[in-house]
Amino acid sequence: MDTPTVATPVGGLLRTWRERRRLSQLELAGAADISARHVSFLETGRSVPSRAMLLRLAERLEVPLRERNALLLSAGYAPMYSERRLDDPALRQARAAVDLVIAGHSPYPALAVDRHWTMVSANAPVNLLLAGIDPRLLQPPVNVLRLSLHPDGLGPRVENYTQWRTHVLMRLRQQIAATADPILIELLAELEAYPLISKSDGDAKSTDEVDYGGVVVPFRLRTDFGVLSFFSTTTVFGTPLDVTLSELAIESFFPADPQTTETLNRIAREGASQQGSRGP
Repeated sequence: MDTPTVATPVGGLLRTWRERRRLSQLELAGAADISARHVSFLETGRSVPSRAMLLRLAERLEVPLRERNALLLSAGYAPMYSERRLDDPALRQARAAVDLVIAGHSPYPALAVDRHWTMVSANAPVNLLLAGIDPRLLQPPVNVLRLSLHPDGLGPRVENYTQWRTHVLMRLRQQIAATADPILIELLAELEAYPLISKSDGDAKSTDEVDYGGVVVPFRLRTDFGVLSFFSTTTVFGTPLDVTLSELAIESFFPADPQTTETLNRIAREGASQQGSRGP
């Protein structure tokens, strides 16, 4: 694993994470079962945290594994969490589990992304969503948030573009608040700079006719098979001890209306029929 350059003292990092979580020194002290005076001493550098104390505070502050390694390094300790490539043999079983979940979600779209929303893998139904996109946006690494809002991507075909854009940007801002990742900050600036895509009155009316009760934000995409409506769920590994694995997420799309369900199942049946007619 590459060792990052240590520039900020551990006390400054702890203070930054505490403020990012909007906790007072007293609140953090209560959560970590230590005194507020001790928290103050740690943040100002008057006391040096033990490895165990640093990990306890990082857990209470919900610091991502990648940044926990940075905290340990800044205090002079060795990193605790490994960071392997997805093709590393040690992650073979985890990667197989991801591929199994994605493949099993057919005939509905599902894909896996890393911490920067780069697409790692996807099942065949995802291709239905990507039709007509500028080939330049499909050159690896493929960023799925860029695809969904870019004027040369899915943006012009998203029926509820304004609603979806608001949802995507809000989700990205929440992720930045949790991780302070500079690459995500750059991505947010890029997405916010895209020109807004206005919809016709007819499109707006068709979107308003669908009532999801405020439970989910739909993703309504115009395709060659009509308008397909989805809502999505995110799946992550429950107890990862590897940085790469902790940052991997599976985005699964489910039909948000009966028409989408029927359309996707019909496409799957027709595809299976054609495959059967060709033989092995």
